Amino acid sequence: MAFSQASGAAQGDSAKGPVTNLPLPRFVSLKTGEGNVRRGPSLSHRIDWVFTHRSMPLRITAEFGHWRRVEDNEGQGGWIHYSLLSGVRTVLVEANLAVLHTRPDENAPAVAKAEAGVIARLGACQAEWCEISADGGDGWVPKAALWGVEPDELRE
Repeated sequence: MAFSQASGAAQGDSAKGPVTNLPLPRFVSLKTGEGNVRRGPSLSHRIDWVFTHRSMPLRITAEFGHWRRVEDNEGQGGWIHYSLLSGVRTVLVEANLAVLHTRPDENAPAVAKAEAGVIARLGACQAEWCEISADGGDGWVPKAALWGVEPDELRE
């Protein structure tokens, strides 16, 4: 029994949130155009940050009641009410002028370029590539150019 548990842990079992039983950490997005980020998990705590970009990807690192501790791509964050978050997956393009390709292949035709800071909806992900869409365009981008997806994450 102990051997099987140790083996599972060695294979990278992630922690589960005590409220939702969902994996921690995990990515979500900001549902609204403005979200107050507080020092602690209640309305009585001071507002430290205000996220102002709808659909901005955020990483949940902890849960407490109706509150989620989140961080952005720069590691800034705090506690935000769960009603301000969405399960819709988005990513932030971090590479300047990231090339979007027709398929997950560096030699595939380019369909667009995305500037650093663009927020895009996340589609399928393979080992090194993810499909994203923004402003009516979509294509495949190297995963390393994005924030909001785990390096080993696969999506259909």
